[in-house]
Amino acid sequence: MKLKSIRRAAVPGIAALALLMSACGASNEDGGSDDGDTGSGLSGNLKGGGATSQEKAQEAWKTAFQGQNDGLTIDYALLGSTDGRSQFTSGALSFAGSDSYIADEELEAAKERCGGNVIEVPAYISSIAVAFNLPGVDTLNLDADTIAKIFDGKITNWNDPAIADQNPDATLPDLKIAPVHRADDSGTTKNFTDYLGKVAPEAWGYEAEDAFPVSGGLSAEGTSGVVKQIGDTEGAIGYADASQTGDLNVVSVKVGEEYVAPSPEGAAKTVAVSPVVEGRDATDIAVDVDRNTTEAGAYPVILLSYLIACETYEDQAEADNVKGYLSYIVSDEGQAESADFAGSAKLAPETAAQAQEIVAGIAAQ
Repeated sequence: MKLKSIRRAAVPGIAALALLMSACGASNEDGGSDDGDTGSGLSGNLKGGGATSQEKAQEAWKTAFQGQNDGLTIDYALLGSTDGRSQFTSGALSFAGSDSYIADEELEAAKERCGGNVIEVPAYISSIAVAFNLPGVDTLNLDADTIAKIFDGKITNWNDPAIADQNPDATLPDLKIAPVHRADDSGTTKNFTDYLGKVAPEAWGYEAEDAFPVSGGLSAEGTSGVVKQIGDTEGAIGYADASQTGDLNVVSVKVGEEYVAPSPEGAAKTVAVSPVVEGRDATDIAVDVDRNTTEAGAYPVILLSYLIACETYEDQAEADNVKGYLSYIVSDEGQAESADFAGSAKLAPETAAQAQEIVAGIAAQ
């Protein structure tokens, strides 16, 4: 099924499921294809950067692909999604990683940089974990309203009744809550605040933004910085890509009548009921995540991270390097690498085939 026909599908959930994830994050080894040349004997220096959520996945992808291309050096700078997109648009980067798809108001500038179509394909999907450091408490259930009030500074102590009522079996200490947020502009922040604004609009009166909107609390640069800050601070709670939270305890979020822990399977179920974005070019795959789903087992606090590139480049070597590396990332081999190393879910076969076809079209002008 081609992208245009997918976008005309009558049932958004089916379309998004076909586009993105199998319901259990299953391998695409049986159904996907490795369309496009992933490169052989490429050389030079390929510059990319952006979403810090992709850090571990990029490490795996770079190591494997550089091993296949001894003359190529890949530099992926951990800039955050916002700076990644802006530096791609300015021409400083050959490709970018972003936890938010390109906003309509950014598209024109990106197309001018590319001299034509912009490529935007999913490469990495993960739950955003609400992680915490609370002595004597290993598990915690919270609904969106309570999470919103914690991060807005309206609930300030761990034994607050709003928390205690949802955790009757936990011994909650009389301890001040230390919310931790991203100090840099981040697609993870935008996805997290999008969830709070859509699921708990009365408690969270802010727009979804790359910059965290509430002053106060603790802050840290990048995903790894937030994870370290939570781990170092007794009473802390923060949000980060679930694949990078390590040994930190994580919240089970209320979805419908259940509390659901973050997982690739839960993220996939959310994507399955989410509609595709209308009005985009054939080289652009983007999805509007349904944060309000009550689907059993779904986990709606997720990020869907994209690769952004040009369909055409002025320089042949740059075009070959971008095409080769991005082709590897969306290939079955590349997706298996990130799943094993970074704990992400794999692209569904239909999505992998679409992404491979789009990336295979990268060429020099």
